[in-house]
Amino acid sequence: MKHMLSRAFVVSGLLLGSSIVSVGYAAGEGLPRPDIAKGEELYVNGDMNRGIIACVTCHGTGGNSTIPVNPSLAGQAHEYLSKQLADFQSRDGASPKRGGPDGAPSVMAPMVVSMTQDDIQNVSLYLSRQAVDPELAATASNEATMERGQLIWRAGLPDRRVPACAACHAPNGAGIPGDYPRLAGQHPSYIAEQLRMFRSGDRANNAEMHDIADRMSDADIAAVADYAAGLR
Repeated sequence: MKHMLSRAFVVSGLLLGSSIVSVGYAAGEGLPRPDIAKGEELYVNGDMNRGIIACVTCHGTGGNSTIPVNPSLAGQAHEYLSKQLADFQSRDGASPKRGGPDGAPSVMAPMVVSMTQDDIQNVSLYLSRQAVDPELAATASNEATMERGQLIWRAGLPDRRVPACAACHAPNGAGIPGDYPRLAGQHPSYIAEQLRMFRSGDRANNAEMHDIADRMSDADIAAVADYAAGLR
């Protein structure tokens, strides 16, 4: 059923938060260019001397996660990834922009606390160059919500001022590199959790997504999250 639904959904793109290009690197201000080899080393082996756990432990080989609670990161835009990793960090004593459910700290907080800006840029570049494994990518699985999910993805919910997800994440869910993340093949439970956290304010790094998710019911979120997973 999963594969059947996945093939049926090769059509349409959810706005889990726009990213902003990392200013120093993108603007060419003389800062070091990201090093993909160092990014791979940190992703695969971590750095126990600094308390950095190998990212592959949770996010899978080449960023292809097989654990639904941990997002797949393969092929995600470098700029988007670097912004998200930075948003898990606390700056000047302020709470991170990305927290966990119900106001708890994100599980990512201790993972990134020792990462430097160079580490973040290097790992993000490495992941952006990894291919999505079609055998490991998540698929849609709830036939009962297919029609509702497709409607929200393609047309939104005009009566509640929820825009079509495809407008920002592309009809096929590939996203817009540097602006909106790839959602095709992402774990549906992860997408749904992020929408709920946008709605609650626990994830506070995109005001637009908070407003959109705030107008969606749990049923809406579950339907469009499952639909997005089946896109290719």
